[in-house]
Amino acid sequence: MQRLERSWLPPPGTSPTLAAGLDMFIGLCGTASTNARAIAPSALDYVEENVQSFLAPEAGEDDFRARIGPSSLAARPIAAACCFLPATLRCVGPAVDDPRIDAYAASTFRRAATVGISTIVFGSGGARSLPEGWPRASAEQQFVALLRRLAPMAQRHGVTIVVEPLNRGECSFINTLDEGAEVVRAVDHPAVRLLVDLFHLARNDEAPETIARNGALLAHAHLAEREERSAPGVKGDDFRPFLSALRSTGYDHRLSLECGFGDLAAELGPALKALRAQLSDVGY
Repeated sequence: MQRLERSWLPPPGTSPTLAAGLDMFIGLCGTASTNARAIAPSALDYVEENVQSFLAPEAGEDDFRARIGPSSLAARPIAAACCFLPATLRCVGPAVDDPRIDAYAASTFRRAATVGISTIVFGSGGARSLPEGWPRASAEQQFVALLRRLAPMAQRHGVTIVVEPLNRGECSFINTLDEGAEVVRAVDHPAVRLLVDLFHLARNDEAPETIARNGALLAHAHLAEREERSAPGVKGDDFRPFLSALRSTGYDHRLSLECGFGDLAAELGPALKALRAQLSDVGY
């Protein structure tokens, strides 16, 4: 299978646009093949797929290969993938199957490299939520140990794992950006970095300053409006304070729309226009 070219997007910190001013690459979390008719004519830069449904780490090779062709109809690189671990593959608690996780991760990173995916998002709230009565300190030790084990595997395939803090209503472990940053610093490996999701940040009532505090660790971002996880412009959320904080750190990587759409073909263009306007307002 031919390896897709991915030189279209520079690695974190090496953007060729940096001298002329920071840029932001805008993507969409979704299925490239299903949404191809809306994505192909849009102003999107890339697609963020789903690890479980697209890379299908535990499925056979023929099954995986069959997913690749239809995704090309979107005419966009698939640069990232979210939803790393399924809820049934727990990574903290008393019942962790390390050999299965390792095999799952190895398949994920190898297949990601095959199609040009360089970022794997580790949110996976169901897999990492604390079981009842399980000490947080024990979970932290397990999670850091897991990432230290997976980091060299990811690095060999040119993949970066980004830890995604999730709001307290969705997960009971690693909720704030500061908590995510603490994990990334403890792992201390270049293949493990931090994701900032402006939806989760808002749901937690975190201040933009938390972005500036942890900017050096950031390698990926997500965005949606706070109330209904809607697209930019639907409710009129003002993302400028958070986007300005991002810009102050020199962030010039990817920002994925992880939000709900009714009619994607009709709503994607206005959402991108609304987001680009706010990005422009803060200097992107």
